[in-house]
Amino acid sequence: MAWKAIGIFDSGVGGLTVLKEVVQTLPQEDTIYLGDTARVPYGTKSPETVIRYSRQIARYLLNRDIKLLVVACNTASAVALAALQQEFDIPIVGVIEPGARAAAAATRTGKVGVIGTAATVASSAYTKAIKRINPDIEVVNRACPLFVPLAEEGWVDNEVTRMTARIYLEDLKAQGVDTLVLGCTHYPILKEVIAQVMGPEVTLVDSAAETARTVAQILTEQGLLRPEAERGNHHYYVTDIPAGFIRVGNRFLGGELGDVYQVSLEQEQEEGGDGEETY
Repeated sequence: MAWKAIGIFDSGVGGLTVLKEVVQTLPQEDTIYLGDTARVPYGTKSPETVIRYSRQIARYLLNRDIKLLVVACNTASAVALAALQQEFDIPIVGVIEPGARAAAAATRTGKVGVIGTAATVASSAYTKAIKRINPDIEVVNRACPLFVPLAEEGWVDNEVTRMTARIYLEDLKAQGVDTLVLGCTHYPILKEVIAQVMGPEVTLVDSAAETARTVAQILTEQGLLRPEAERGNHHYYVTDIPAGFIRVGNRFLGGELGDVYQVSLEQEQEEGGDGEETY
């Protein structure tokens, strides 16, 4: 069991920030990443649709013999995680609970901000998770949808990005939050600009890094870690033509992206094959 891979999925390329943290934390582990690029974004879709997509992807990755599944999409974590955990036997980790724990531990004033997609914010998933830990913490949410295309375009430090960040974040800053959760996997790419706007007194919580620590803890507790002397292999799958994923993925990973395979989830379910094309 320890020699099986860690499965990671996202609606697109943003979950590579989670993959990057997992690889840095557990360099001995194999990973299999699936980006559902044919159906991105999840943030504008109904909960029922997101749950259906997430189940398809979980089955696909389980067929590739994974030992743990990371739901590296905040929207899917918010609306589909419980359904996946009920249906499948392996450990399944979302990105919201780890981020919530870190935010609750970091806040000094009891006032936490959360930024994410419209669907993540509407679900109140971070608010609920933080208040389960400490009901006295006040949580202020803000949807920041334009951060996603800015991150994918590589506009991490220009006037458009700075202006967008100021418009989105001014209200959170004015409300006096001392901790800000980056509640979307794209947002760590814009961490420097976000930090500039919020100021040095505000702690930024990167859910990707916290999720990687949670994965390491679970695998350690269950005796499922590979030997530290090993070096993991990493495989990438997408559900649409990979060109855009490769371009943005290389930016997210610093040019370390390997071969990317295009797959059809529907075809695999119908035919039992993999339907893979290499790029």
